[in-house]
Amino acid sequence: MRNRSPEDYNRAMTVFLCTECGTAITPELTELATVPDVSDDEQDRDATTRRAPSTVPRGRYAIDPEPWGHPYVVQDDQENPRRAQSRGLLVLRDDGFVISAGSRQTVLTHPDAAAGLLPLPHWENSNGCCGPTGNQGLNRACACGAQVATLAADCFGPYELHLDPVRTYAHDPSAADEA
Repeated sequence: MRNRSPEDYNRAMTVFLCTECGTAITPELTELATVPDVSDDEQDRDATTRRAPSTVPRGRYAIDPEPWGHPYVVQDDQENPRRAQSRGLLVLRDDGFVISAGSRQTVLTHPDAAAGLLPLPHWENSNGCCGPTGNQGLNRACACGAQVATLAADCFGPYELHLDPVRTYAHDPSAADEA
């Protein structure tokens, strides 16, 4: 477990809601000041699931400034390809190595923070070895059916959930108390 000092957290609590229906997707979460690093240490992986520890601690979230997920575009340099997204893996498609041209400012959280989200029908966009890689596009939906998030939970990548910044929005519950 990564150690964090109190300065690493902002104090305000935030709940993330579905843009389509207004349902709360997460409980109250506290923002991290920075996006945590992904653990590449094989010894950190869970012996049963083979997953890395969650990138974000329970009860917290971070805003990922880098592009995440679908769509992807072919990388210019095919000889020295980069990871498809800053927090992911190399992705090779028919046209070559690709890089994310997806949304910036995704809300990065512990997968259990949105336990009520459902996989898409027929596990659409959830390909992977031990869980979804997160490379096929949105793969989690609100109870209303709106696709709102991408779970990355395969054994060879990060373990995290990305809430789409257009399909979800932040709500400060304390602001409602003051009204």
